[in-house]
Amino acid sequence: MAKKTRAVEAVAAIDHELLSYTPSRDHFGEHSVAELGLDPSTVLKTLVVQHERDLALCLVPVSGRLSLKAAARALEWKNAALADPGRAQRATGYVIGGISPLGTATELRTLIDAPCAAVPTVTVSGG
Repeated sequence: MAKKTRAVEAVAAIDHELLSYTPSRDHFGEHSVAELGLDPSTVLKTLVVQHERDLALCLVPVSGRLSLKAAARALEWKNAALADPGRAQRATGYVIGGISPLGTATELRTLIDAPCAAVPTVTVSGG
């Protein structure tokens, strides 16, 4: 049984399925895809980006890469960089490798890769 996290509490009112797997110390997304037998284009990693004092979440397939330039443009920022890991952990309340876009400690603007928004079901970390 999956443990109850803020992410699980955040989706309580919507249709969802909890999936459990044995975590890995690295290659988190690829490991979960392999262990759960999921399509890597529908399993999303959550990346925290920053511009000056602002933070945002970007959800992209584990098989893909984030364009920081495109993220900055979508967020109407001059530029973007991956957030410092400590700052990302404090803002989300989750550890690196287990950051969920759901139930973050701080409300953050969130971008999702456009093709992923068109599929009926995606998988994200539950924290």
